[in-house]
Amino acid sequence: MQFPPQVLILVVLLERAGWFIDPPSEYKPIENQETRMFPPEAIQAALVEFMPLFFTVISVLLVLWIAHMLLIARQTNLGSEKLLPRLLTMMGLTLIGMVVIVLAIPVESDTRNQIIGLIGLVISAVFVFSSGNIFANLMAGILLRVTSPFRVGDFIQVNEHFGRVAERGLFDTEVQSESRELIVIPNTILVTHPVATVRNSGAIVSTSLSLAYDLNHNQIRPLLLEAATAIGLKEPFVHIQALGDFSISYRISGVLTEAKELIAARSNLRIAVLDILHREHIEIVSPGQRQLDAAEKALPRSARQREKQKAWVDNTVAEEIVFDKAEQAEQFSTEKSQLHGGIAALEEQLKTAEGEEKQVVSLELEHMKEQLATLDLIIAEVLEEKK
Repeated sequence: MQFPPQVLILVVLLERAGWFIDPPSEYKPIENQETRMFPPEAIQAALVEFMPLFFTVISVLLVLWIAHMLLIARQTNLGSEKLLPRLLTMMGLTLIGMVVIVLAIPVESDTRNQIIGLIGLVISAVFVFSSGNIFANLMAGILLRVTSPFRVGDFIQVNEHFGRVAERGLFDTEVQSESRELIVIPNTILVTHPVATVRNSGAIVSTSLSLAYDLNHNQIRPLLLEAATAIGLKEPFVHIQALGDFSISYRISGVLTEAKELIAARSNLRIAVLDILHREHIEIVSPGQRQLDAAEKALPRSARQREKQKAWVDNTVAEEIVFDKAEQAEQFSTEKSQLHGGIAALEEQLKTAEGEEKQVVSLELEHMKEQLATLDLIIAEVLEEKK
């Protein structure tokens, strides 16, 4: 039988605390010339006095062991995000157990205060001798858990790092970049630096371009709106960002309802703008480029004389390849939430169902629980492969 580390630490503390306990004189051995012996009355009195402490220690150790088995040991398929509250619960139970045992020790208040001081000294030493960054990341992880500025599957930008959240850990957060790299960011960075978050519920997709002054903005605006609408962006709008020396800077934006397709949508918007402007024989210029004469146009004549064509959109979902781990983590989380919600609803319905309806609900509930168990096995296998 393996005991959790909290139980072992508690046993060591109790053993060390024994140095502070000075047994009453009636419990000390009586020395005579031939041998040492304890009076039977003293032994009986000691057993009676220390019996509550013995049962308290056994009860606390048993509760900690059961809690460890239920919260951590048997939950092999939990990610670090869901493991955090369980670890905090075990830490809280361990501290409460220490206090309960100290209060049960049959000693004077001064000795009890010494034992409590020893426990506080040990806890302080753990924090002092461990790395300051570890403790800071732990506290930052708890703060992120409480405030929840982002979730698994969201896009975030921290300093120069941009990507999709694949996992939220106790000490760090894992972000999958556009190049499919897994970037581990310490939680202290996420707390002390600004974090730009793009929720799955929607995002703004934009692109900027520069056009010559001889093009009327009333002519350009409908074309850019057409490009945004062609790729499925909602509520598109156009802004004039700057009036340069040789060109006007435009910015076309729109709402993307499925933020998980952010990377592909950005590319598709640029492609749609290029196709529509080429169709209308409009040339994109750089901000510092002077306006060319008609004979010097950089766009080939053959391209300007092409027939009108529909804006091309890349239907390949790049995010499924780039953000595979983040996509998988979000999918598993969504499916488990749906199954738990369905099971809870069926259990409530089962309480009031009768007869044939009760049998149907029971079968459906059993089937949904089997689905949840299968999903747990799949998640466990995936996590094992990632190690």
